[in-house]
Amino acid sequence: MQNPGAYCLGSLVHNCEVTRRLSDFGIRTAESVDKLPDGAAVIIRSHGESRSVLARLRQKKCTIIDATCPNVEHIHRIAEETSAQGRTLVIFGDKTHAEVIATCGWAKNSVVCGNCEEIPDFLRDLDLAVVSQTTENAADVKKFFKNIKKRCTNVVFYDTICSATAERQDEAAKLSRETDAVVVVGDRTSSNANKLAGICAALNPNVQFVSNASELVLTRLPQDGKAHEALIGLTAGASVPERLIEEVKKSMETKDTAINEALTASAETAELADTQAPDADADVAVDSSDADTDAAADSSAADADAAVDSSDTDTDAAEDNFDELLNENFKTLRTGEKVRGTVTSVNSTEVTVELGTKQSGYIPAHELSDGSLSPEEIVKVGDVIEAFVTRVNDVEGVITLSKKRLDANKNWDGIEVAADTREVLEGIVVDENKGGVVVLVKGCRVFVPASQSGLPRDTPMAQLLRQKVKLRITEANKAKRRIVGSIRSVANELRRAKAEKIWSEIEVGKVYQGIVKTLTAFGAFVDIGGVDGMAHISTLSWERVRRPSDVLKEGDSISVYVIEFDRETKKIALGYRKLDENPWLKFTEQFREGNIVDVKVNKIVLFGAFAEIIPRVDGLIHISQISDSRIDSLRDVLKEGDELKARIMRIDYEKQRVSLSIRALDEPWNGDPSEADESAERADSER
Repeated sequence: MQNPGAYCLGSLVHNCEVTRRLSDFGIRTAESVDKLPDGAAVIIRSHGESRSVLARLRQKKCTIIDATCPNVEHIHRIAEETSAQGRTLVIFGDKTHAEVIATCGWAKNSVVCGNCEEIPDFLRDLDLAVVSQTTENAADVKKFFKNIKKRCTNVVFYDTICSATAERQDEAAKLSRETDAVVVVGDRTSSNANKLAGICAALNPNVQFVSNASELVLTRLPQDGKAHEALIGLTAGASVPERLIEEVKKSMETKDTAINEALTASAETAELADTQAPDADADVAVDSSDADTDAAADSSAADADAAVDSSDTDTDAAEDNFDELLNENFKTLRTGEKVRGTVTSVNSTEVTVELGTKQSGYIPAHELSDGSLSPEEIVKVGDVIEAFVTRVNDVEGVITLSKKRLDANKNWDGIEVAADTREVLEGIVVDENKGGVVVLVKGCRVFVPASQSGLPRDTPMAQLLRQKVKLRITEANKAKRRIVGSIRSVANELRRAKAEKIWSEIEVGKVYQGIVKTLTAFGAFVDIGGVDGMAHISTLSWERVRRPSDVLKEGDSISVYVIEFDRETKKIALGYRKLDENPWLKFTEQFREGNIVDVKVNKIVLFGAFAEIIPRVDGLIHISQISDSRIDSLRDVLKEGDELKARIMRIDYEKQRVSLSIRALDEPWNGDPSEADESAERADSER
């Protein structure tokens, strides 16, 4: 079968020279997926592609070589995550640019704005996530963010300007202020090169934007009498090959030489004109000076030859030193290499590191640590930091680094020791899937199967995310880079230790802080720290409770006390209602036998009426204690809701019962409750 060849989907970078050189190497450019043959090797350009384009490439069984810039990939992740949160993605950038088109393909709903005037009114009440094209001007992005914040209510901003681009723009601005002219090298189709040219033009009146040395207009460079003192700045877009920059630089250096030679020739011509005269004496003077002039010329020539020989040697040495210095400062790095650098900037999303190379190094926040701390809490500007190189992008001029992977490599031996010694380790849950969760421990990713998570079956693993957990390593295979752990093992061990402690110290009346685990029709099971106890429905409240769920819900943290326990059967009866809120205790503290109280009739029965004395304490008014006259029907005398006065005839502290009398209100109290006792006994027999 014939090899379909290699293709780039669109221009790899926005530079015609690079595109031509790729073509020379046999890498063709296809403008759409439809124009690609099935099974072709396809390079995804630095601007990235949408999710749908990648899916179509897989359908065509293409081999995908992903050269998407890490900064662009970061925006794709933001688009994907914020869309899942229900936010609309707002992109500040050029809607026709390949990067912006690709980013839109990772969001469910997106809007592209090229300036503040393009912000649509319908965004006002939506939840928004705002990003910018990586090559946008920082000042323009700041202005756009500020403007949309004023007009929309719920906005989350993400700083997505490429750090290398931002630094290049800052340097270009500084260069423009300090020089007499600026030459910007870049392709007309390159967004970041156009931005550089615009920044320079705003600060310097003499700016040339060229794609190669042939477009450089040398006459526009400073050419006055002080040309040798003029300062000319040179900058270039990210996608410009170094070869083109060097060609432009050499053309500028050649122009400087030509200017100096022209000035020297002009001065000699003027001097010669001053010495010429129309008289014989002058002719004689000129003739007599011929010999001296010839001798001087010969001497000068010899001196010049010697000077040239000397200068050649010095120049060769200088060029050698310059080449060494250039190679040292522009060294390249390889993926997997360990590097050391100095932190130059820190923000919430990344850390920029100076590596002494032509590319800028940066560590994304998720490659700096386990995520429990922000980058600002881990490093500061000026810190020396070590990291692994995870990706080198010469086109965009950036090197992606990972401190987390370096830490993981350093800590691998410790993980193996922990597996052998069954040491309990601590980590942060950073990811979840159907099979379990991933815990970051000392920079290493430890997989914990769902069965070892400590959660009940079919419980969503997501509730463990960002939680700090303790676990034990059960498998550490360095060859396969596989680490497996168990949270349940440690949790069960801790629970057993807590249970032993509780059973050794438990006593009636002791108070525990517990968690409601399960609700049933007859009560609630409460975990008091390693042991489950039952709080019966009758002990949940001093008021009547129809269902336990009327008082509690699963997961509630509650204070309970021990009513009784059995060490042999491992059963504990708990109470939830507060002892100091016991209405019977309040009643007995306030009232005595013989007191006259205000009551409210709650219920009428055949043998009398129950009346509320205080909330949750009722007394019985026996039918014989209502009136001296015979009563055929209680409802002819009383009805529920009646408020009246009654005398407390008897208090049964053991059975927690109160006997009341209306008939005894007009009689003097002699402290004899015998009649009330007889009424109470009759009531007990009638109940």
